[in-house]
Amino acid sequence: MTLEELIRGEPVEELSGDASVEIRGLAYDSRRVDRGTLYFCFAGERADGHDFAQRAVECGAAALVVERNLDLGVPQVRVGDARAAMAPLAARFWGDPTEELQVAGITGTNGKTTTAFLLREILEATGERCGLLGTVKQVVGGVSEDVVRTTPEAIDLQAIFRRMVEGGDRACVMEVSSHALALHRANAIHFEVALFTNLTQDHLDFHTDMEDYFEAKRLLFTMHPGASVVNVDDPYGRRLAEEIQSVTFSAAGAEDADYRATEIRFDAGGSSFVVEAPQKREQVSTTLPGHFNVSNALGALAAGEALGVPLETGAKALARAGRVPGRFEPIVEGQPFAVIVDYAHTPDSLENVLRSARRLTEGRLISVFGAGGDRDRDKRPKMGRVGAELSDLAIVTSDNPRSERPEEIIDQILAGAGAGNGSGVEVEVERRAAIVLALSRAREGDTVVIAGKGHEQGQEFEGGRKIPFDDREVAREELRRLALA
Repeated sequence: MTLEELIRGEPVEELSGDASVEIRGLAYDSRRVDRGTLYFCFAGERADGHDFAQRAVECGAAALVVERNLDLGVPQVRVGDARAAMAPLAARFWGDPTEELQVAGITGTNGKTTTAFLLREILEATGERCGLLGTVKQVVGGVSEDVVRTTPEAIDLQAIFRRMVEGGDRACVMEVSSHALALHRANAIHFEVALFTNLTQDHLDFHTDMEDYFEAKRLLFTMHPGASVVNVDDPYGRRLAEEIQSVTFSAAGAEDADYRATEIRFDAGGSSFVVEAPQKREQVSTTLPGHFNVSNALGALAAGEALGVPLETGAKALARAGRVPGRFEPIVEGQPFAVIVDYAHTPDSLENVLRSARRLTEGRLISVFGAGGDRDRDKRPKMGRVGAELSDLAIVTSDNPRSERPEEIIDQILAGAGAGNGSGVEVEVERRAAIVLALSRAREGDTVVIAGKGHEQGQEFEGGRKIPFDDREVAREELRRLALA
């Protein structure tokens, strides 16, 4: 494809150089440039791509997309926003692959991953292969792959979609982060369904406030002509439903919702409920315990029907669906108490997990949690308050401290936990030691919740250093060691 063909019809401010040059690839990282690549120059979190344009040309870049003119002797396309230009150009370069896929986008603070896994199960119950893009993994053509971020950059996304089509996928369920929406990564995707789970405090290191965070999420529902599915139990979801035409769902049984969950029951083995939907009623059972998972399942069922999957088929698919890695995942090594690992890393998600665990606990509830460094600091004392109030013993520890001192993060958590006022709060900075402490304190009938990292397999420290660390494996190792002690 020539540069002229690639940019035809796009809002270009200026084109300089030979537009007939052949474009063989796209890149936004100069280290990934080969001969014939179109290189996009824009400012990122840590560097400006314009500063690496010469290196890209030396590596074979055939042309550049720039926001300011550069004297480098290759054709240049000047645009107002080079990052925003990536999505439509990548879609065109890869033959607009989402035109050939049923794409469902799921956004919200909590529940995206579980809802995506469940919706994929529902779609695959029709006999069609479905791809997955999310936080835990991506599945392309039936093959599981590791992920770097929840929603990749537009160039990578469109290339993945093309691989899905070529691999036999007919649909794709994807988590869509607020970062991706604000940074235009999800532009040029043909969404048939967009689903909103909820909005609670997170990512305020990136967004200026909750209103800015909501507006980023809202973009998903204004950029596509497909169906919108919205959780009206959430205040922001109800607001969204009032602003756009949507199918609504409520695990709280709101009378005005299109899909309502009633007769809810759950225990450690899963949950069951009845879906009351327009002119139909269906019994649903899943292996996922907790009221929040009832909401996730209900949203997946509603989105499945919007994509043409009958409610009865969806309910049967959910009954077969397995647990989601690192989401309220039980760790069983023959111990007389329960151990649950969950990704909960916001005040709301931690509260949901602890309240659900409490309902399953005969004895004491022990929690282990921290908060990530270089992220929203305001949520740290709120997490401390939730952990202290809802646990019989809360052990505050390190999460992913990144460039911050773990002790300083913990102090901010303790500010909300009421430590020193007789509350059951202890501190153990080293995460493995904190898990050991919790397990050693647990007795028959207790529940230990290890929150914050879920499926993650590493712990991040200053300077980008990352060490192997999986809460699930650490818990298993320490349970085995304690059994032999």
